[in-house]
Amino acid sequence: MKTLPKKSFLIVALFLTLAHAISPAAVNPRHERWKKDIAAFEKQDRENPPVQGGVLFLGSSSIRLWKTLAEDFPGVPVRNRGFGGSRVANCTYYFDKLVMPAKPRLIVFFSGGNDINAWETAEEVASDFRAFCAELHKKLPETKLIYISIPITESRVMQRSTIALANTYLSVFCHSDPRLTFLNMNDHILTPEGNVRPEYYLADKLHMNEAGYALWARVLRPMVTAALK
Repeated sequence: MKTLPKKSFLIVALFLTLAHAISPAAVNPRHERWKKDIAAFEKQDRENPPVQGGVLFLGSSSIRLWKTLAEDFPGVPVRNRGFGGSRVANCTYYFDKLVMPAKPRLIVFFSGGNDINAWETAEEVASDFRAFCAELHKKLPETKLIYISIPITESRVMQRSTIALANTYLSVFCHSDPRLTFLNMNDHILTPEGNVRPEYYLADKLHMNEAGYALWARVLRPMVTAALK
């Protein structure tokens, strides 16, 4: 049996040493960006424990910026767990810290647009959402979820075909499980011709204004009430 030449052995040893030295955060930094946000949520949960069995609003910046949740859903125990710039996989990675303290009966989930903006495919977004639901129903098998569709916005209009395909995959998956509901908000927020209604958006043409959130609330309220029965 031949042995490795001394030079080759040293190269292999150096590679193994470097591989061992690289931390998981260095290999996969996409979850590390939100450590401070998650720590702030944990602090909030310690100081103001959530009412369990309520509604958890989870996802990216459009959830984070929804400041009128309590007023929009009177009498419903709501918890906002939006963290800006996040993707679907981040919600799965931090699941125990984001979801389990509240043990919600219902999750309203909005995520996926940042994924596509970061060049993920429609298939990858759908796969990440399936992984989130697998984690959810492994730990909270009775919890329901409403998925708000990925929006078509003026700022990301070039991604329209990928967004439409992702929404199709997500809708099909949600229809396969009675605990899941797919809400196609594009049916409400676009014109009949498929154009974006600018009156629902801030100047950045990505995030919603008060009128946009009022529309979301109006559409979601009866769905949330039905899900909690």
